Amino acid sequence: MTDWIDAAFVRGGTSKGLYFRADALPTLDAEPAPGIAGDTSAWDVIFCSALGSPDAFGRQLDGMGGGISSLSKVMVVSASTRAGVDLDYTFGQVSVAEAVVDYSGNCGNLSSGVVPFALLAGVISAADGWHVFRLFNTNTGKLVDVGLTVVDGQAAVKGDFALTGVSGTGAPIELIYPDPAGSRTSGILPTGAASDSIDVDGRMFNVSMVDAALPVVIVPADAISLNGDESPESIDANRPSTLMIEELRRKAAVRMGLCETPETAPQVVPKVAVVTSQTPTTLLDGTTLEATDSDVVVRMISMGQTHKAVPGTGAMCLEAAAQIPGTIVNGIIRRSDHSTAGPEVRLGTPSGVVTAAAVWDEKQATVTATSLFRTARVLMRGQVAVEA
Repeated sequence: MTDWIDAAFVRGGTSKGLYFRADALPTLDAEPAPGIAGDTSAWDVIFCSALGSPDAFGRQLDGMGGGISSLSKVMVVSASTRAGVDLDYTFGQVSVAEAVVDYSGNCGNLSSGVVPFALLAGVISAADGWHVFRLFNTNTGKLVDVGLTVVDGQAAVKGDFALTGVSGTGAPIELIYPDPAGSRTSGILPTGAASDSIDVDGRMFNVSMVDAALPVVIVPADAISLNGDESPESIDANRPSTLMIEELRRKAAVRMGLCETPETAPQVVPKVAVVTSQTPTTLLDGTTLEATDSDVVVRMISMGQTHKAVPGTGAMCLEAAAQIPGTIVNGIIRRSDHSTAGPEVRLGTPSGVVTAAAVWDEKQATVTATSLFRTARVLMRGQVAVEA
């Protein structure tokens, strides 16, 4: 039996996914809370069927997914009943190879598509002009402010802002996380230290575990036998390094308080940022990013695959890490042309430079806000087929 459910297909930043109104889906037994409390199985079946998971061939040909983590995502959006909040939203990362949906983290890229979708779907309305909408993310229990221009009642699409990894230009959408520290853990430094050591098969790895908008474990590229400037395909084909990265990620998840054992680590978090100092990088389009054009070169691993740019929340977490004395990112910047880490850091990704900003509070010794710009576009609206 085939059910048809109202949905829209939306590009948000460097990701794409299906967006649903909450009232188009089955009601959960419990209201979504940080980590998503309650039984989500009714949602999971719908999301996996709609995106084409599980797919042992890794292509999701029988659904709307694109076969990689950044193209296998869903958002559920509703008008908020919270004081001062416009919208609530829940992010789901759908596994490609398994019938699994992970709600353990937020997605900065798809967050940029929440307001455009909500305006199109009639969840909210707004007069023309620049607006800042306040969103509540149920995955993390955190607020997100989204600034964009409304034209004819819809989010503006045309503009001059070029987003790394997306062809052409679009209208800028600003994402501001006003309280990013401890999105899923106890704080910005879940272990209390800017630098830690983790044992993997008898080898000690020096890492930084940081949680600002997203829990991330940061590791120097040379520690896992990489240069740090490799293409995503090259890293994914390097079996010894990918196995090392995954074991490191799972052990870091335990240290960060995300799970009790490595075997029970969430799929979405923590993500792994493989970083190195300024170095020339060949981009996916064949051009060269000169060493001086970025402050830190990063390859971020998400759901076992190397991201072709960088997750939005991951970029903000790395910028936050740059502000914290003693982290690996802070050390790289201090050894480069920058004597100190400024409010903005340029990340050299496989698709080009991504710039994020963070506000460091010296007295509180924490990051009080992070931000970056994205673009978004609703690609299609209608109904998606779900096999019951």
